[in-house]
Amino acid sequence: MASRKTKLVLTKIFSLFSVVRGYNIPVIALAQYLSAIFILNKEQRALDVLLDGNLFLIVLASSLTIASGYIINNFYDAQKDLINRPKKSMLDRLVSQGTKLQVYFVLNFIVVLLAFMVSWRAAVFFSVYIFLIWFYSHKLKKYPLIGNLTAALLAVLPFFGILMYFKNFYEVIFAHATFLYLLILIRELIKDLENLQGDLVANYRTIPVMFGENTAKNVIMVLAFSTLIPVYLLVEIYDVGYMDIYFYTGMIVMIFFLFRLWKAESRDEYQLLHNTLKALIVAGVFCIILIEPSVLVHGRQLLSAI
Repeated sequence: MASRKTKLVLTKIFSLFSVVRGYNIPVIALAQYLSAIFILNKEQRALDVLLDGNLFLIVLASSLTIASGYIINNFYDAQKDLINRPKKSMLDRLVSQGTKLQVYFVLNFIVVLLAFMVSWRAAVFFSVYIFLIWFYSHKLKKYPLIGNLTAALLAVLPFFGILMYFKNFYEVIFAHATFLYLLILIRELIKDLENLQGDLVANYRTIPVMFGENTAKNVIMVLAFSTLIPVYLLVEIYDVGYMDIYFYTGMIVMIFFLFRLWKAESRDEYQLLHNTLKALIVAGVFCIILIEPSVLVHGRQLLSAI
């Protein structure tokens, strides 16, 4: 009997982990720390940034907000996920909708509490962020383009929380943010193509549903070419160190991506394109180190001195 209860608890924990997409959150937290060290606060030692208590609270609050966002998104998408992701949906349903809402409200309460420990401005920022995620999940995601634009904005907002904390509003930072925003926006449109059947059933008025797959592909094409603008600024105008290798490689990947996009027709093909973009975004997180690799050596020297 005890082993059955233990197994049930573990199954529900695993189900909740699936709902909050726990595998994504550590990557976002890592991206925030790397951005803080290599882009937003270059003047300070890497070790000092890592040991900054307020920064830790902001990253933790961001992670919990994103987790709660996945929960509320899962709550509203339950119907279409049964069609688009039947296996994942069955796993997610091991935790009741009521339990999901309880965890959602508890996480948001903890987020606001953590933010108040930093400052009242941080508390306001995260309160607005929580509201925007709910409003997007409840209303905006059902509308063409507006839902995509909002989803991409919500994905980059945690980095603006770090930006506001360090108060470093350099132009290079906005070039990085624009490139990331465009990649995420393209990924959101690919997800719409991938989830077309479920969106039709759930009455989500996405671009593929309202205007067709070819129109969605044309929009993606325009956005893909638009990434050349921030890439040009980052490589030719600003100093991004060895990270220019990533941007050159990324443009090659985008050519392959666009070539495959026009041939794609099935859900599996769109899923491959989705995963390609996800890999490009995750690679960009780790390649932030290439901006100034000597920081890592400097950090090791500091640690060895301690």
